[in-house]
Amino acid sequence: MKKTLSLLALAASLATAAQAQETKVGVGISGWTGFAPLTLAKEAGIFKKNGLDVSIKKIPQKDRHLAIASGDVQCAATTVETWIVWNANGVATTQIFQLDKSFGADGMIVKPGIAKIADLKGKTVAASAPGTAPYFGLAWMLKKNGVSIKDVKVVNLEPQAAANAFIAGTGGLDAGMTYEPYLSGVRAKPEAGTIIATTLDYPMVMDTFGCTPKFLAENPKAAKALADSYFEALELIKKDPKKSFEIMGADVKQSGEAFEKSQAYLRWQDKAANQKFFAGEHAAFSKEAADLLLEVGIIKAIPDLSKLADTRFIQ
Repeated sequence: MKKTLSLLALAASLATAAQAQETKVGVGISGWTGFAPLTLAKEAGIFKKNGLDVSIKKIPQKDRHLAIASGDVQCAATTVETWIVWNANGVATTQIFQLDKSFGADGMIVKPGIAKIADLKGKTVAASAPGTAPYFGLAWMLKKNGVSIKDVKVVNLEPQAAANAFIAGTGGLDAGMTYEPYLSGVRAKPEAGTIIATTLDYPMVMDTFGCTPKFLAENPKAAKALADSYFEALELIKKDPKKSFEIMGADVKQSGEAFEKSQAYLRWQDKAANQKFFAGEHAAFSKEAADLLLEVGIIKAIPDLSKLADTRFIQ
């Protein structure tokens, strides 16, 4: 009996030790298709295998920096320009790997009768709050067509709500910004509105994963494990796409088949793509994005762009 008890105690001790070795990390994301491999890494046990105890929290983009500032999460996924906004507003964060690039997964819907983006001057457009990717995307597309965001009336609706308003024919909107999987709902009902532009026309939606400088300084091995886990999740998608799409689709209430269709509008970025991106494109885009953010008043000053990324973890 004593021997059995001692074995049980030893097993419990080993289990406790194993748990203690796992680095706890809170990650803030949204239901965006591009972030789904993070969910796959958790559900398939990849994070755990790599010594991480990851809790993924769905937090609207407009509030994600507040969760980081409060310590509720230590890391997050968001668009490249959003990190500029967060750092400009005193929420220190550093990008450590790229998640995805949008290839038509983000877009602008317009009601029937609007032929071009320049026609939106004086119109009502739905977009998330200033400091979010949809708002920035709206500002970017308008500027490229000779219109300022100050020339339109912006109604703050999240991507899902914006798409639903068009599908239902409510809200009195002339245009709206949304993304996958919600954009596919509009694709399936063309009479609701026209997708006048996507990131195929304006390639400016790129997502990255980052953490607080404090977390990175205290947990460099965990940061490397986060990056490695993401790349392993991409490998799993290649090896077992059907099961992977089912897991990722379930998280956003889609079937595996529906999720597979929505992910076709983006490209997840592997290690080689990451290394290429951070070798030059990241800095160039950050500069152009920062100038626009300053111009439209989302930030008051441009932060030190050279400190926005740490590429040690993708080598």
